[in-house]
Amino acid sequence: MAPFRILIIHVGDMDNKGSEVLLRSDLSVIREVVKGDVSLSVSTVNVEGVRKLNLPLNAVLPTVADVPYKTADSLARKSGINRNTVKYKAFSVASLIYLFIQTMLSVISAFLTKLGLKTFYRSEIFDHMKNCDLVISCSDENFKEAASLLPSNFYWTITWWTMLFQRTFEITVAKFIGKPIVVFPNSIGPFRTWVGRFLSRLALNSCGYVLAREPISFEIVNSLGIGSRKILTADTALLFKTTKETTSGSFSHPAIGVCPGIYRYSLSDDQVRNYILDHAKALDVAIERYGFNVVLSPHYVSHLEYDDSEICELILEKMKNKDQAKIVVASGVEEFKSLLDHMDMIIASKLHPAVMGVSGYVPTLCIAYDHKQIGLFELLGMEDCIIPIMEASSERISSKIDLIWKGRKKIRALLQTRIPELQESIRKAVKEALAFYDQVKQDS
Repeated sequence: MAPFRILIIHVGDMDNKGSEVLLRSDLSVIREVVKGDVSLSVSTVNVEGVRKLNLPLNAVLPTVADVPYKTADSLARKSGINRNTVKYKAFSVASLIYLFIQTMLSVISAFLTKLGLKTFYRSEIFDHMKNCDLVISCSDENFKEAASLLPSNFYWTITWWTMLFQRTFEITVAKFIGKPIVVFPNSIGPFRTWVGRFLSRLALNSCGYVLAREPISFEIVNSLGIGSRKILTADTALLFKTTKETTSGSFSHPAIGVCPGIYRYSLSDDQVRNYILDHAKALDVAIERYGFNVVLSPHYVSHLEYDDSEICELILEKMKNKDQAKIVVASGVEEFKSLLDHMDMIIASKLHPAVMGVSGYVPTLCIAYDHKQIGLFELLGMEDCIIPIMEASSERISSKIDLIWKGRKKIRALLQTRIPELQESIRKAVKEALAFYDQVKQDS
C-alpha cells in the first residue's frame, strides 16, 4: 500500500525556536499515531532553515504565496538595515504588492492543477498538494489579527491581516484542489475587526478538524460558528523531548532562566526601556534575596532591532549584579530545551520557552502578551504565575518570583501531574483527527 502522504503548511521561521519545536513535535506525533507508512512534506516561509535541520521529510517547499513582513525582514537583513528606515518601509510596500501578484499567479496555477495540467508558478508545491492525501495546518497561531494584551496600531493591523490572508488563501487553494484539511493545535484569535473574523471563518470552515491548544482559543473558535469538528487539547511542544545534555556545571544553582522578548512597535520606546529596566531590577533583587544565578537565553534571534538577543544584552547591561548573570545562546531547540530543563525557575515573555520549561516540570513565571499564554497556564492550574506584559513592573515581577520560589515544590508536583495528562490529550486529539483520513485512504 502507498504511504499516507501528508503536506504540512503554515510552517514558520526556524530563527524562532517556537516554530522549530512545533514542527519537530508535529512530525513526531504524526509518526507516533499513524498506522503504517507515512510520507511527510513541508511548505514553509523558511525553506533553507528547515532543510538545515535534516528532518525526515520527503520535500521542503516554499509557500503558495509569501508573507510580506517575512519578505521585508529578509531583504532588510541582507541590506543591513533596521525596521525604522525608509528603505525598510519601501521593502514592506513592495512585499505587499508582490503578495497580490503571487495570489493571482497561484489562482491560475490552482485552476491548472485542478484540470490536471502543468503549472508554471511554484509547480512543486502545487504538485505535492495535488498528490497528497491530507493537508495539515502546522501547530502555531495561524488565525488571528492581534495580540490580546498588547495595543494595536496600523503597522501590526496590516501585518496580521496579510498573514491571515496568506494562511486563508493557502487553505482555500487546498480546498479548491479537493484536499481534506486538519488544523493542528493552534491558538485562535483575537479578532478586532470583521475582516479577521471573515477570513478566519472562511479558512476554518474549510477544515474537517480544528484543534485548539487552550480554552480561550476553543471559546473563540466556537464563537465563529464554524461546522468543523472542534477539539480542545494542548500545545504539541509539550511532547518535545531533547536527546542533548547540557551539564549543569556551566552555571551554579539555584539558577533562574530568563527568556525575554517583545513585539516591536507594539510598545513605545519608553515602554521598551521600562521593560528592560524592570527585568534588570527584579533580577538584581532575586540575586540578592535568593542567591540566584541568572541565565539569559534568547528564543528568537532575527538580527533585527530589539530581537530577543538584543533584549538579553540590554537587560544584562542594566543589572548591578552582572557577575551572577550570563547570556547563553542555544544553537537549536534541543540545546535550548536541555538548558531550560536544568533551571530551578524560569521567567518567559514568549510562549514556547514557557511550554518547554513547564514540560520539564520547572516552575515558570509567564510575562504574558497574549491569551495563548494565559490559556496554557489555565490548563496547568497556574493562573497565579502570570503577569500581563503591560503590568510587568519590577515590584510585580519580584513579588511573583517570591511566590513561585516559595511554592516551587508544590508547583513542580502540580506539573508532574498535569503535563502527562495534557500530553495524552494531544496524542488522543491528533490520533482522532488523522485516523479518520488514514482510514479513508485505506478504504479507497
